[in-house]
Amino acid sequence: MGSDTESWKAKAAAKRANTLAKIYPQWRLSPGDIERASTQRDLTGPFIQQFLDHGDISIVSMDSLPIVNAIKQGSLTSLQVATAFCKAAAVAHQIGNCLHEIFFDEALERAKELDEHYKKHGATIGPLHGLPVSLKDQFHVKGLDTTAGYVGYIGSNLGVKDPSRAHQVESQITAELRSLGAVLYCKTSVPQTLFYTETQNHIIGETLNPHNQNLTCGGSSGGEGALLALRGSTLGVGADIGGSVRIPAAYNGVFGIKPTPERFSCRDVATSNAGQTTYPMAVGFLSTSIDGIGLMLKSILSTQPWLQDPTVVPIPFRQDVVDEYLQRTNADGTAKQGQRPLKLGILWTDGVVHPHPPVTRSLHMVVDAVEKAGHKVIDWVPPSHEKATKIHLSIIRADGAGHVHRDLKLSGEPLIPALDNRGMNLRPPMDLLKFQDLASQGLDFEAQYSEYWNSTAKDDGQIVDAVIMPVAPHAANIPGKLYHIDYTEALNLLNYSVAVIPVTKVDKVQDPVNDDYRPLNKKDEKNWKAYDPETYHGGPVGVQIVARKFEEEKVWAIAKIVYAALQKVEDAGSNSQSASDVKIPARL
Repeated sequence: MGSDTESWKAKAAAKRANTLAKIYPQWRLSPGDIERASTQRDLTGPFIQQFLDHGDISIVSMDSLPIVNAIKQGSLTSLQVATAFCKAAAVAHQIGNCLHEIFFDEALERAKELDEHYKKHGATIGPLHGLPVSLKDQFHVKGLDTTAGYVGYIGSNLGVKDPSRAHQVESQITAELRSLGAVLYCKTSVPQTLFYTETQNHIIGETLNPHNQNLTCGGSSGGEGALLALRGSTLGVGADIGGSVRIPAAYNGVFGIKPTPERFSCRDVATSNAGQTTYPMAVGFLSTSIDGIGLMLKSILSTQPWLQDPTVVPIPFRQDVVDEYLQRTNADGTAKQGQRPLKLGILWTDGVVHPHPPVTRSLHMVVDAVEKAGHKVIDWVPPSHEKATKIHLSIIRADGAGHVHRDLKLSGEPLIPALDNRGMNLRPPMDLLKFQDLASQGLDFEAQYSEYWNSTAKDDGQIVDAVIMPVAPHAANIPGKLYHIDYTEALNLLNYSVAVIPVTKVDKVQDPVNDDYRPLNKKDEKNWKAYDPETYHGGPVGVQIVARKFEEEKVWAIAKIVYAALQKVEDAGSNSQSASDVKIPARL
Protein backbone atom coordinates (compact mmCIF):
# COMPACT_ATOMS: atom_id res chain seq x y z
CA MET A 1 0.00 0.00 0.00
CA GLY A 2 2.82 2.38 0.91
CA SER A 3 4.57 1.90 -2.44
CA ASP A 4 1.28 2.39 -4.31
CA THR A 5 0.72 5.66 -2.46
CA GLU A 6 4.23 6.84 -3.23
CA SER A 7 3.77 5.86 -6.86
CA TRP A 8 0.69 7.98 -7.58
CA LYS A 9 2.01 10.86 -5.49
CA ALA A 10 5.27 10.79 -7.43
CA LYS A 11 3.41 10.80 -10.75
CA ALA A 12 1.31 13.76 -9.64
CA ALA A 13 4.37 15.68 -8.45
CA ALA A 14 6.24 15.00 -11.69
CA LYS A 15 3.25 16.22 -13.71
CA ARG A 16 3.04 19.41 -11.65
CA ALA A 17 6.72 20.09 -12.18
CA ASN A 18 6.48 19.36 -15.88
CA THR A 19 3.62 21.83 -16.30
CA LEU A 20 5.49 24.58 -14.47
CA ALA A 21 8.62 23.88 -16.54
CA LYS A 22 6.68 24.79 -19.69
CA ILE A 23 6.41 28.39 -18.47
CA TYR A 24 9.13 30.48 -20.08
CA PRO A 25 11.83 31.58 -17.61
CA GLN A 26 11.13 35.28 -18.24
CA TRP A 27 7.51 34.75 -17.17
CA ARG A 28 8.26 32.92 -13.93
CA LEU A 29 7.51 34.61 -10.63
CA SER A 30 9.78 34.63 -7.62
CA PRO A 31 8.97 32.41 -4.62
CA GLY A 32 8.30 35.61 -2.69
CA ASP A 33 5.71 36.78 -5.23
CA ILE A 34 3.98 33.40 -5.17
CA GLU A 35 3.93 33.42 -1.37
CA ARG A 36 2.51 36.95 -1.39
CA ALA A 37 -0.22 35.83 -3.79
CA SER A 38 -1.22 33.03 -1.40
CA THR A 39 -2.01 35.59 1.31
CA GLN A 40 -3.91 37.99 -0.98
CA ARG A 41 -7.71 38.04 -0.90
CA ASP A 42 -8.18 39.40 -4.44
CA LEU A 43 -5.80 38.32 -7.21
CA THR A 44 -7.66 40.07 -10.03
CA GLY A 45 -7.04 43.48 -11.60
CA PRO A 46 -4.15 45.40 -10.00
CA PHE A 47 -2.60 42.38 -8.31
CA ILE A 48 -2.04 40.25 -11.43
CA GLN A 49 -1.36 43.33 -13.58
CA GLN A 50 1.80 44.11 -11.60
CA PHE A 51 3.39 41.10 -13.32
CA LEU A 52 2.41 42.26 -16.82
CA ASP A 53 3.74 45.17 -18.86
CA HIS A 54 1.62 47.98 -20.26
CA GLY A 55 1.27 46.35 -23.67
CA ASP A 56 0.16 43.05 -22.15
CA ILE A 57 -2.44 44.80 -19.98
CA SER A 58 -3.88 46.76 -22.90
CA ILE A 59 -4.42 43.52 -24.85
CA VAL A 60 -5.71 41.22 -22.10
CA SER A 61 -8.10 43.96 -20.94
CA MET A 62 -9.89 43.67 -24.28
CA ASP A 63 -12.80 41.28 -24.78
CA SER A 64 -13.16 38.66 -27.51
CA LEU A 65 -14.99 40.65 -30.17
CA PRO A 66 -12.73 43.74 -30.01
CA ILE A 67 -9.70 41.45 -30.23
CA VAL A 68 -10.82 39.67 -33.41
CA ASN A 69 -11.85 43.00 -34.91
CA ALA A 70 -8.45 44.54 -34.10
CA ILE A 71 -6.66 41.61 -35.74
CA LYS A 72 -8.95 41.80 -38.77
CA GLN A 73 -8.29 45.54 -39.10
CA GLY A 74 -4.54 45.03 -38.73
CA SER A 75 -4.08 47.08 -35.56
CA LEU A 76 -2.98 43.97 -33.66
CA THR A 77 -1.22 40.84 -34.85
CA SER A 78 -2.16 37.33 -33.80
CA LEU A 79 1.32 36.93 -32.33
CA GLN A 80 0.98 40.03 -30.16
CA VAL A 81 -2.34 38.78 -28.82
CA ALA A 82 -1.22 35.18 -28.29
CA THR A 83 1.94 36.30 -26.49
CA ALA A 84 0.00 38.56 -24.11
CA PHE A 85 -2.53 35.85 -23.23
CA CYS A 86 0.08 33.12 -22.86
CA LYS A 87 1.96 35.36 -20.45
CA ALA A 88 -1.21 36.25 -18.52
CA ALA A 89 -2.16 32.56 -18.33
CA ALA A 90 1.35 31.69 -17.10
CA VAL A 91 1.10 34.25 -14.32
CA ALA A 92 -2.48 33.22 -13.53
CA HIS A 93 -1.38 29.63 -13.04
CA GLN A 94 1.52 30.55 -10.78
CA ILE A 95 -0.69 32.62 -8.49
CA GLY A 96 -3.99 30.83 -9.03
CA ASN A 97 -3.17 27.18 -9.80
CA CYS A 98 -5.65 26.94 -12.67
CA LEU A 99 -3.96 25.06 -15.54
CA HIS A 100 -3.49 21.37 -16.29
CA GLU A 101 -1.83 21.72 -19.69
CA ILE A 102 0.39 24.43 -21.17
CA PHE A 103 1.28 24.46 -24.87
CA PHE A 104 2.50 27.99 -25.48
CA ASP A 105 5.10 26.94 -28.09
CA GLU A 106 2.40 25.52 -30.35
CA ALA A 107 0.17 28.54 -29.75
CA LEU A 108 2.83 31.08 -30.72
CA GLU A 109 3.75 29.06 -33.81
CA ARG A 110 0.07 28.95 -34.78
CA ALA A 111 -0.19 32.72 -34.29
CA LYS A 112 2.78 33.27 -36.61
CA GLU A 113 1.14 31.11 -39.27
CA LEU A 114 -2.08 33.13 -38.97
CA ASP A 115 -0.14 36.37 -39.35
CA GLU A 116 1.59 35.01 -42.45
CA HIS A 117 -1.78 34.09 -43.93
CA TYR A 118 -3.15 37.55 -43.19
CA LYS A 119 -0.07 39.22 -44.66
CA LYS A 120 -0.25 37.11 -47.82
CA HIS A 121 -4.01 37.18 -48.43
CA GLY A 122 -5.14 40.34 -46.64
CA ALA A 123 -7.90 38.37 -44.96
CA THR A 124 -8.51 36.22 -41.90
CA ILE A 125 -9.23 32.50 -42.13
CA GLY A 126 -12.33 32.57 -39.92
CA PRO A 127 -14.33 34.52 -37.35
CA LEU A 128 -11.98 33.50 -34.49
CA HIS A 129 -8.76 34.31 -36.39
CA GLY A 130 -6.03 34.94 -33.83
CA LEU A 131 -8.26 34.73 -30.77
CA PRO A 132 -6.78 32.70 -27.89
CA VAL A 133 -9.35 30.17 -26.64
CA SER A 134 -8.84 28.13 -23.48
CA LEU A 135 -10.19 24.60 -22.98
CA LYS A 136 -11.40 22.71 -19.95
CA ASP A 137 -9.30 19.57 -19.47
CA GLN A 138 -12.01 17.35 -20.93
CA PHE A 139 -11.22 18.31 -24.49
CA HIS A 140 -8.57 16.34 -26.34
CA VAL A 141 -5.76 18.18 -28.12
CA LYS A 142 -3.31 16.11 -30.16
CA GLY A 143 -0.01 15.57 -28.38
CA LEU A 144 -1.34 16.37 -24.91
CA ASP A 145 -2.69 14.57 -21.86
CA THR A 146 -6.35 14.71 -20.95
CA THR A 147 -6.28 13.67 -17.31
CA ALA A 148 -9.59 15.26 -16.29
CA GLY A 149 -8.09 15.37 -12.81
CA TYR A 150 -7.14 11.67 -12.61
CA VAL A 151 -3.54 10.71 -11.85
CA GLY A 152 -4.06 7.50 -13.82
CA TYR A 153 -4.40 9.40 -17.09
CA ILE A 154 -1.08 11.24 -16.83
CA GLY A 155 0.65 10.39 -20.11
CA SER A 156 -2.66 9.40 -21.69
CA ASN A 157 -6.22 10.51 -22.43
CA LEU A 158 -9.35 9.78 -20.43
CA GLY A 159 -11.89 8.00 -22.60
CA VAL A 160 -9.46 6.81 -25.28
CA LYS A 161 -9.83 3.05 -25.13
CA ASP A 162 -7.02 2.12 -27.52
CA PRO A 163 -3.66 2.85 -25.81
CA SER A 164 -2.00 3.23 -29.20
CA ARG A 165 -4.18 6.29 -29.83
CA ALA A 166 -2.97 8.14 -26.72
CA HIS A 167 -2.16 11.74 -27.65
CA GLN A 168 -3.44 11.12 -31.19
CA VAL A 169 -7.12 11.93 -30.67
CA GLU A 170 -8.65 15.38 -30.92
CA SER A 171 -12.17 16.36 -29.84
CA GLN A 172 -14.41 17.48 -32.66
CA ILE A 173 -14.93 20.91 -31.12
CA THR A 174 -11.15 21.33 -30.84
CA ALA A 175 -10.83 20.76 -34.58
CA GLU A 176 -13.73 23.15 -35.21
CA LEU A 177 -12.00 25.88 -33.21
CA ARG A 178 -8.79 25.42 -35.20
CA SER A 179 -10.70 25.65 -38.49
CA LEU A 180 -12.20 28.96 -37.33
CA GLY A 181 -8.78 30.48 -36.68
CA ALA A 182 -8.67 30.15 -32.89
CA VAL A 183 -5.32 29.90 -31.09
CA LEU A 184 -5.40 27.12 -28.48
CA TYR A 185 -2.80 27.50 -25.73
CA CYS A 186 -3.85 25.90 -22.42
CA LYS A 187 -6.21 23.45 -20.74
CA THR A 188 -7.72 24.36 -17.40
CA SER A 189 -8.14 22.60 -14.07
CA VAL A 190 -11.06 20.41 -13.07
CA PRO A 191 -12.06 18.41 -9.99
CA GLN A 192 -11.18 14.76 -9.71
CA THR A 193 -14.10 12.73 -11.22
CA LEU A 194 -15.59 15.90 -12.85
CA PHE A 195 -18.59 15.42 -10.53
CA TYR A 196 -17.88 18.19 -8.04
CA THR A 197 -18.62 21.88 -7.85
CA GLU A 198 -15.20 22.73 -6.41
CA THR A 199 -11.94 22.29 -8.29
CA GLN A 200 -9.61 19.94 -6.44
CA ASN A 201 -7.52 16.98 -7.55
CA HIS A 202 -4.36 15.17 -6.53
CA ILE A 203 -2.39 16.52 -9.50
CA ILE A 204 -2.40 20.26 -8.82
CA GLY A 205 -4.29 20.53 -5.53
CA GLU A 206 -6.98 23.20 -5.36
CA THR A 207 -8.02 26.18 -7.49
CA LEU A 208 -9.54 28.98 -5.42
CA ASN A 209 -11.58 32.02 -6.39
CA PRO A 210 -9.38 34.82 -7.76
CA HIS A 211 -11.81 37.50 -6.52
CA ASN A 212 -11.77 36.15 -2.97
CA GLN A 213 -9.47 33.30 -2.01
CA ASN A 214 -11.66 32.45 0.98
CA LEU A 215 -14.04 30.98 -1.59
CA THR A 216 -14.00 28.27 -4.24
CA CYS A 217 -13.85 28.94 -7.98
CA GLY A 218 -16.61 26.39 -8.56
CA GLY A 219 -16.56 23.35 -10.80
CA SER A 220 -16.26 21.35 -12.74
CA SER A 221 -15.15 24.01 -15.27
CA GLY A 222 -13.56 25.81 -12.34
CA GLY A 223 -10.16 26.45 -13.90
CA GLU A 224 -11.89 28.09 -16.86
CA GLY A 225 -13.77 30.47 -14.59
CA ALA A 226 -10.63 31.32 -12.62
CA LEU A 227 -8.52 31.91 -15.73
CA LEU A 228 -11.13 34.25 -17.19
CA ALA A 229 -11.42 36.14 -13.91
CA LEU A 230 -7.65 36.74 -14.08
CA ARG A 231 -7.89 37.81 -17.76
CA GLY A 232 -5.72 34.91 -18.85
CA SER A 233 -8.48 34.22 -21.40
CA THR A 234 -11.54 35.96 -22.78
CA LEU A 235 -13.27 32.87 -24.15
CA GLY A 236 -13.23 29.30 -22.92
CA VAL A 237 -14.90 25.97 -23.56
CA GLY A 238 -16.43 23.96 -20.72
CA ALA A 239 -19.02 21.24 -20.18
CA ASP A 240 -22.10 21.10 -17.97
CA ILE A 241 -24.04 18.13 -16.59
CA GLY A 242 -25.28 19.64 -13.32
CA GLY A 243 -24.06 23.23 -13.30
CA SER A 244 -20.44 22.81 -14.33
CA VAL A 245 -20.39 25.83 -16.67
CA ARG A 246 -22.92 28.02 -14.91
CA ILE A 247 -21.51 27.72 -11.38
CA PRO A 248 -17.93 28.70 -12.35
CA ALA A 249 -19.26 31.53 -14.53
CA ALA A 250 -21.29 33.01 -11.67
CA TYR A 251 -18.65 32.33 -9.01
CA ASN A 252 -15.96 34.11 -11.03
CA GLY A 253 -18.00 37.06 -12.26
CA VAL A 254 -18.05 36.12 -15.96
CA PHE A 255 -20.65 35.16 -18.55
CA GLY A 256 -21.62 31.61 -19.45
CA ILE A 257 -24.04 29.52 -21.44
CA LYS A 258 -25.22 25.94 -21.04
CA PRO A 259 -26.86 24.94 -24.31
CA THR A 260 -29.23 22.05 -24.69
CA PRO A 261 -27.22 18.82 -25.08
CA GLU A 262 -26.79 17.88 -28.74
CA ARG A 263 -26.63 21.49 -29.94
CA PHE A 264 -22.81 21.25 -29.94
CA SER A 265 -20.61 18.22 -30.41
CA CYS A 266 -19.43 16.06 -27.50
CA ARG A 267 -17.68 13.69 -29.90
CA ASP A 268 -14.36 12.55 -28.43
CA VAL A 269 -14.82 14.59 -25.26
CA ALA A 270 -13.59 12.88 -22.09
CA THR A 271 -16.14 11.99 -19.43
CA SER A 272 -16.23 9.76 -16.38
CA ASN A 273 -19.48 8.01 -17.32
CA ALA A 274 -19.41 7.61 -21.07
CA GLY A 275 -22.53 6.00 -22.48
CA GLN A 276 -25.00 7.69 -20.13
CA THR A 277 -27.13 9.40 -22.77
CA THR A 278 -30.45 9.85 -20.97
CA TYR A 279 -29.30 13.20 -19.58
CA PRO A 280 -25.96 13.85 -21.28
CA MET A 281 -23.55 16.66 -20.58
CA ALA A 282 -23.66 19.77 -22.74
CA VAL A 283 -20.65 21.55 -24.19
CA GLY A 284 -20.87 25.16 -23.03
CA PHE A 285 -18.90 28.39 -23.12
CA LEU A 286 -17.60 31.01 -20.70
CA SER A 287 -16.49 34.52 -21.60
CA THR A 288 -15.51 37.87 -20.14
CA SER A 289 -18.30 39.44 -22.23
CA ILE A 290 -21.81 38.69 -23.40
CA ASP A 291 -20.70 39.34 -26.99
CA GLY A 292 -17.97 36.71 -26.59
CA ILE A 293 -20.69 34.13 -25.93
CA GLY A 294 -22.56 35.21 -29.06
CA LEU A 295 -19.36 35.08 -31.11
CA MET A 296 -18.70 31.51 -30.02
CA LEU A 297 -22.26 30.31 -30.64
CA LYS A 298 -22.35 31.75 -34.14
CA SER A 299 -18.81 30.65 -35.04
CA ILE A 300 -19.07 27.02 -33.95
CA LEU A 301 -22.46 26.55 -35.58
CA SER A 302 -21.08 27.93 -38.85
CA THR A 303 -18.99 24.72 -39.10
CA GLN A 304 -22.19 22.62 -39.31
CA PRO A 305 -21.08 20.26 -36.51
CA TRP A 306 -23.95 17.85 -37.26
CA LEU A 307 -22.18 16.74 -40.46
CA GLN A 308 -19.37 15.15 -38.41
CA ASP A 309 -21.34 14.22 -35.30
CA PRO A 310 -24.72 12.60 -35.96
CA THR A 311 -25.87 13.29 -32.38
CA VAL A 312 -25.88 17.05 -33.04
CA VAL A 313 -29.21 18.44 -34.19
CA PRO A 314 -28.95 20.25 -37.55
CA ILE A 315 -29.91 23.74 -36.37
CA PRO A 316 -27.78 26.56 -37.82
CA PHE A 317 -27.34 29.80 -35.88
CA ARG A 318 -30.70 31.58 -36.06
CA GLN A 319 -29.96 35.28 -36.46
CA ASP A 320 -33.66 35.93 -37.02
CA VAL A 321 -34.40 34.79 -33.45
CA VAL A 322 -31.73 37.13 -32.08
CA ASP A 323 -33.06 40.00 -34.20
CA GLU A 324 -36.63 39.35 -33.09
CA TYR A 325 -35.68 40.03 -29.47
CA LEU A 326 -33.07 42.73 -29.93
CA GLN A 327 -35.35 44.73 -32.22
CA ARG A 328 -37.91 44.97 -29.40
CA THR A 329 -35.45 46.93 -27.27
CA ASN A 330 -32.99 49.81 -27.49
CA ALA A 331 -29.27 49.26 -27.02
CA ASP A 332 -29.63 50.07 -23.30
CA GLY A 333 -32.17 47.29 -22.80
CA THR A 334 -35.22 49.57 -22.59
CA ALA A 335 -38.38 48.41 -24.33
CA LYS A 336 -39.05 50.25 -27.60
CA GLN A 337 -42.24 52.24 -27.93
CA GLY A 338 -44.84 50.21 -29.75
CA GLN A 339 -42.95 46.93 -29.25
CA ARG A 340 -43.99 44.17 -26.87
CA PRO A 341 -41.80 44.27 -23.75
CA LEU A 342 -40.18 41.15 -22.36
CA LYS A 343 -42.11 39.13 -19.82
CA LEU A 344 -39.75 37.54 -17.30
CA GLY A 345 -40.40 35.11 -14.47
CA ILE A 346 -38.43 35.52 -11.22
CA LEU A 347 -37.71 32.53 -9.00
CA TRP A 348 -36.82 34.05 -5.63
CA THR A 349 -36.34 30.73 -3.88
CA ASP A 350 -36.88 27.06 -4.62
CA GLY A 351 -38.53 26.67 -1.21
CA VAL A 352 -35.89 24.24 0.02
CA VAL A 353 -32.75 26.34 0.52
CA HIS A 354 -33.24 30.09 0.58
CA PRO A 355 -30.54 32.28 -0.99
CA HIS A 356 -28.10 34.27 1.12
CA PRO A 357 -28.67 38.05 1.37
CA PRO A 358 -26.35 39.06 -1.51
CA VAL A 359 -28.11 36.63 -3.88
CA THR A 360 -31.51 38.01 -2.91
CA ARG A 361 -30.15 41.53 -3.42
CA SER A 362 -28.89 40.59 -6.88
CA LEU A 363 -32.36 39.33 -7.85
CA HIS A 364 -33.86 42.62 -6.68
CA MET A 365 -31.27 44.49 -8.73
CA VAL A 366 -32.30 42.56 -11.84
CA VAL A 367 -36.02 43.11 -11.21
CA ASP A 368 -35.46 46.81 -10.58
CA ALA A 369 -33.41 47.16 -13.78
CA VAL A 370 -35.78 45.32 -16.11
CA GLU A 371 -38.86 47.02 -14.69
CA LYS A 372 -37.23 50.44 -15.12
CA ALA A 373 -36.47 49.35 -18.69
CA GLY A 374 -40.20 48.83 -19.25
CA HIS A 375 -40.40 45.05 -19.11
CA LYS A 376 -42.86 42.84 -17.23
CA VAL A 377 -41.93 40.67 -14.24
CA ILE A 378 -43.93 37.94 -12.56
CA ASP A 379 -43.12 35.55 -9.72
CA TRP A 380 -42.09 32.06 -10.88
CA VAL A 381 -43.34 29.17 -8.73
CA PRO A 382 -42.75 26.03 -10.83
CA PRO A 383 -42.90 22.31 -10.03
CA SER A 384 -40.39 21.21 -7.40
CA HIS A 385 -36.74 21.61 -8.38
CA GLU A 386 -35.89 19.27 -5.51
CA LYS A 387 -37.79 16.45 -7.22
CA ALA A 388 -36.05 17.14 -10.52
CA THR A 389 -32.62 17.05 -8.88
CA LYS A 390 -33.32 13.71 -7.20
CA ILE A 391 -34.29 12.15 -10.53
CA HIS A 392 -31.33 13.63 -12.36
CA LEU A 393 -28.72 12.70 -9.73
CA SER A 394 -30.03 9.15 -9.57
CA ILE A 395 -29.69 8.73 -13.32
CA ILE A 396 -26.19 10.19 -13.70
CA ARG A 397 -25.03 8.04 -10.76
CA ALA A 398 -26.70 4.91 -12.09
CA ASP A 399 -23.40 3.12 -12.73
CA GLY A 400 -22.76 3.01 -8.97
CA ALA A 401 -19.61 5.11 -9.48
CA GLY A 402 -18.10 2.15 -11.32
CA HIS A 403 -16.49 4.32 -13.99
CA VAL A 404 -14.99 6.64 -11.37
CA HIS A 405 -13.43 3.79 -9.40
CA ARG A 406 -12.13 2.16 -12.58
CA ASP A 407 -10.32 5.40 -13.37
CA LEU A 408 -9.02 5.78 -9.80
CA LYS A 409 -7.72 2.21 -9.87
CA LEU A 410 -5.37 2.99 -12.77
CA SER A 411 -3.04 4.84 -10.39
CA GLY A 412 -4.24 3.63 -7.00
CA GLU A 413 -5.12 7.16 -5.93
CA PRO A 414 -8.04 7.51 -3.49
CA LEU A 415 -10.98 9.83 -3.83
CA ILE A 416 -10.15 13.34 -2.68
CA PRO A 417 -11.53 13.75 0.87
CA ALA A 418 -14.20 16.21 -0.29
CA LEU A 419 -15.85 13.45 -2.38
CA ASP A 420 -15.97 10.77 0.34
CA ASN A 421 -19.54 11.57 1.33
CA ARG A 422 -20.90 12.85 -1.98
CA GLY A 423 -22.26 9.75 -3.65
CA MET A 424 -18.96 8.55 -5.09
CA ASN A 425 -18.66 5.40 -2.99
CA LEU A 426 -18.59 2.21 -5.06
CA ARG A 427 -21.90 0.34 -5.10
CA PRO A 428 -23.86 -1.99 -7.40
CA PRO A 429 -25.17 -0.35 -10.57
CA MET A 430 -28.84 0.51 -10.80
CA ASP A 431 -31.31 -2.10 -11.99
CA LEU A 432 -32.47 -1.48 -15.59
CA LEU A 433 -36.17 -1.35 -14.69
CA LYS A 434 -35.49 1.23 -11.99
CA PHE A 435 -33.46 3.25 -14.47
CA GLN A 436 -36.32 3.15 -16.98
CA ASP A 437 -38.78 4.21 -14.29
CA LEU A 438 -36.61 7.19 -13.39
CA ALA A 439 -36.33 8.16 -17.05
CA SER A 440 -40.12 8.03 -17.25
CA GLN A 441 -40.40 10.24 -14.16
CA GLY A 442 -38.02 12.69 -15.82
CA LEU A 443 -40.23 12.91 -18.91
CA ASP A 444 -43.29 13.46 -16.71
CA PHE A 445 -41.49 16.28 -14.90
CA GLU A 446 -40.55 17.91 -18.20
CA ALA A 447 -44.20 17.86 -19.23
CA GLN A 448 -45.33 19.36 -15.89
CA TYR A 449 -42.77 22.15 -16.12
CA SER A 450 -43.78 22.90 -19.70
CA GLU A 451 -47.44 23.07 -18.72
CA TYR A 452 -46.59 25.50 -15.93
CA TRP A 453 -44.59 27.65 -18.35
CA ASN A 454 -47.49 27.67 -20.84
CA SER A 455 -49.90 28.71 -18.07
CA THR A 456 -48.14 32.07 -17.71
CA ALA A 457 -50.06 33.32 -20.76
CA LYS A 458 -53.45 33.00 -19.04
CA ASP A 459 -53.63 36.46 -17.50
CA ASP A 460 -52.41 38.68 -20.34
CA GLY A 461 -52.03 36.40 -23.36
CA GLN A 462 -48.21 36.69 -23.20
CA ILE A 463 -46.13 33.68 -22.25
CA VAL A 464 -42.98 34.20 -20.18
CA ASP A 465 -39.99 34.77 -22.44
CA ALA A 466 -37.37 33.65 -19.92
CA VAL A 467 -36.89 33.05 -16.22
CA ILE A 468 -34.37 34.70 -13.87
CA MET A 469 -33.19 32.60 -10.93
CA PRO A 470 -30.18 32.11 -8.64
CA VAL A 471 -27.27 29.97 -9.79
CA ALA A 472 -26.79 28.83 -6.20
CA PRO A 473 -28.13 29.87 -2.78
CA HIS A 474 -24.88 31.75 -2.17
CA ALA A 475 -22.11 33.58 -3.93
CA ALA A 476 -19.03 31.44 -4.53
CA ASN A 477 -19.13 29.19 -1.48
CA ILE A 478 -16.57 28.58 1.23
CA PRO A 479 -14.75 25.34 0.28
CA GLY A 480 -16.66 22.35 1.61
CA LYS A 481 -19.80 24.35 2.36
CA LEU A 482 -21.94 23.74 -0.69
CA TYR A 483 -25.08 21.94 0.43
CA HIS A 484 -27.55 22.50 -2.41
CA ILE A 485 -27.20 22.25 -6.19
CA ASP A 486 -30.88 22.20 -7.17
CA TYR A 487 -30.87 25.68 -8.71
CA THR A 488 -28.71 24.43 -11.57
CA GLU A 489 -29.19 20.66 -11.63
CA ALA A 490 -32.97 20.77 -12.05
CA LEU A 491 -32.41 22.56 -15.35
CA ASN A 492 -30.22 19.70 -16.59
CA LEU A 493 -33.17 17.34 -16.15
CA LEU A 494 -35.18 19.76 -18.32
CA ASN A 495 -32.31 20.13 -20.82
CA TYR A 496 -33.07 23.84 -20.99
CA SER A 497 -30.88 26.54 -22.56
CA VAL A 498 -29.41 28.68 -19.77
CA ALA A 499 -27.21 31.78 -19.76
CA VAL A 500 -25.40 33.32 -16.78
CA ILE A 501 -24.63 37.00 -16.34
CA PRO A 502 -22.69 38.69 -13.51
CA VAL A 503 -24.75 41.09 -11.39
CA THR A 504 -22.83 42.29 -8.34
CA LYS A 505 -20.40 41.32 -5.58
CA VAL A 506 -21.00 40.53 -1.93
CA ASP A 507 -20.80 43.70 0.13
CA LYS A 508 -20.37 43.21 3.87
CA VAL A 509 -22.19 46.50 4.54
CA GLN A 510 -25.09 46.02 2.13
CA ASP A 511 -25.46 42.30 2.82
CA PRO A 512 -25.65 41.78 6.60
CA VAL A 513 -26.94 38.58 8.15
CA ASN A 514 -30.69 38.63 8.69
CA ASP A 515 -30.96 37.43 12.30
CA ASP A 516 -34.77 37.18 12.03
CA TYR A 517 -34.64 34.51 9.35
CA ARG A 518 -35.97 31.10 10.40
CA PRO A 519 -34.56 28.22 8.32
CA LEU A 520 -36.93 26.02 6.35
CA ASN A 521 -35.16 22.77 7.22
CA LYS A 522 -31.79 21.40 8.37
CA LYS A 523 -30.13 21.86 4.98
CA ASP A 524 -31.37 25.44 4.79
CA GLU A 525 -30.04 26.01 8.29
CA LYS A 526 -26.58 24.71 7.36
CA ASN A 527 -26.51 26.96 4.33
CA TRP A 528 -27.69 29.99 6.30
CA LYS A 529 -25.14 29.46 9.06
CA ALA A 530 -22.35 29.23 6.47
CA TYR A 531 -22.90 32.87 5.49
CA ASP A 532 -20.52 35.41 6.95
CA PRO A 533 -20.46 38.87 5.30
CA GLU A 534 -16.79 39.47 6.06
CA THR A 535 -15.66 36.11 4.67
CA TYR A 536 -17.81 36.40 1.54
CA HIS A 537 -17.03 40.09 0.89
CA GLY A 538 -16.03 40.61 -2.75
CA GLY A 539 -17.36 37.27 -3.97
CA PRO A 540 -19.14 37.62 -7.35
CA VAL A 541 -22.87 36.99 -7.67
CA GLY A 542 -24.52 36.05 -10.96
CA VAL A 543 -27.95 34.91 -12.04
CA GLN A 544 -29.27 32.33 -14.48
CA ILE A 545 -31.46 33.34 -17.39
CA VAL A 546 -33.46 30.32 -18.47
CA ALA A 547 -35.19 29.50 -21.76
CA ARG A 548 -36.52 26.21 -23.08
CA LYS A 549 -34.84 23.49 -25.14
CA PHE A 550 -32.72 24.55 -28.11
CA GLU A 551 -33.35 28.24 -27.45
CA GLU A 552 -29.69 29.27 -27.25
CA GLU A 553 -30.10 32.28 -29.55
CA LYS A 554 -33.14 33.46 -27.64
CA VAL A 555 -31.58 33.11 -24.19
CA TRP A 556 -28.39 34.83 -25.37
CA ALA A 557 -30.37 37.78 -26.78
CA ILE A 558 -32.42 38.12 -23.59
CA ALA A 559 -29.27 37.90 -21.47
CA LYS A 560 -27.80 40.71 -23.56
CA ILE A 561 -30.93 42.82 -22.97
CA VAL A 562 -31.06 42.16 -19.23
CA TYR A 563 -27.35 42.89 -18.83
CA ALA A 564 -27.73 46.14 -20.78
CA ALA A 565 -30.60 47.16 -18.48
CA LEU A 566 -28.42 46.44 -15.43
CA GLN A 567 -25.59 48.49 -16.90
CA LYS A 568 -27.94 51.40 -17.56
CA VAL A 569 -28.96 51.48 -13.89
CA GLU A 570 -25.35 51.19 -12.78
CA ASP A 571 -24.22 53.93 -15.16
CA ALA A 572 -26.99 56.19 -13.89
CA GLY A 573 -25.49 55.86 -10.42
CA SER A 574 -28.56 54.25 -8.90
CA ASN A 575 -27.92 52.75 -5.49
CA SER A 576 -28.75 49.08 -5.34
CA GLN A 577 -31.13 47.98 -2.63
CA SER A 578 -29.28 46.64 0.38
CA ALA A 579 -30.12 43.26 1.81
CA SER A 580 -31.26 44.94 5.02
CA ASP A 581 -33.98 46.69 3.00
CA VAL A 582 -35.08 43.49 1.26
CA LYS A 583 -37.94 41.83 3.08
CA ILE A 584 -37.20 38.14 3.46
CA PRO A 585 -40.14 36.25 4.95
CA ALA A 586 -39.45 34.52 8.25
CA ARG A 587 -40.77 31.35 6.61
CA LEU A 588 -41.46 30.84 2.93
